[in-house]
Amino acid sequence: MPISPRSAPPTRGLRRRPGSKLELVLLVAAALFFALAIQAFAVKPYLIPSKSMLPTLKVGQRVLVDRFTHTIGSDPKLGEITVFHPPLGADADRAQCGARGEGPSYFHGDGVARSCSVPTPTHAERTFIKRVVGMPGDRIAIRDGHVVRNGRPASEPYAASCDDPACDLDEIVVPRGSYFLMGDNRGDSNDSRFWGPVPRAWIIGHAVATYWPPSRIGVP
Repeated sequence: MPISPRSAPPTRGLRRRPGSKLELVLLVAAALFFALAIQAFAVKPYLIPSKSMLPTLKVGQRVLVDRFTHTIGSDPKLGEITVFHPPLGADADRAQCGARGEGPSYFHGDGVARSCSVPTPTHAERTFIKRVVGMPGDRIAIRDGHVVRNGRPASEPYAASCDDPACDLDEIVVPRGSYFLMGDNRGDSNDSRFWGPVPRAWIIGHAVATYWPPSRIGVP
């Protein structure tokens, strides 16, 4: 028999369970923990601070960097845009090559760089973002700002040429476990030409996407 409106039990508002506030606090704390964990070990945003990666990345652009694959043992790949700690020599007023230690600059008198195949023993605390252009064991030289890898000119459609002799580098052999890194803007980049290759342990991760400004969203 249908229940008439008069005989229907009165409706009541839902009561908040005593522990619901605690659950909310725990939920927020867990979300914050996982967000921080993801940033620390998986993906972290970085701001492009200089013109060294033009025309690929502009000043003020923001990129997401995959730290996780490097943390679990994946090695950098040729052509990847990579975030890393540069050698301590990169912080000097005039970059120092580790092969020269704290001694004289490694430049010729005419401003043309010598070969710099050994970084300083320790890394700087700051981070740089550059492109991997040389792998362990590669023979690397720079001519007119462009990479000559193992005796053959590399295909670099992303790189800006440079006709200044100071952009060039005599051939070196990249040490085992290290990588040669350069900015795409070859005439305005502080990179491995000036302070040497970067050991694998100093590399943080590679850029997987650009997310700001919205007009530049995509894969770098």
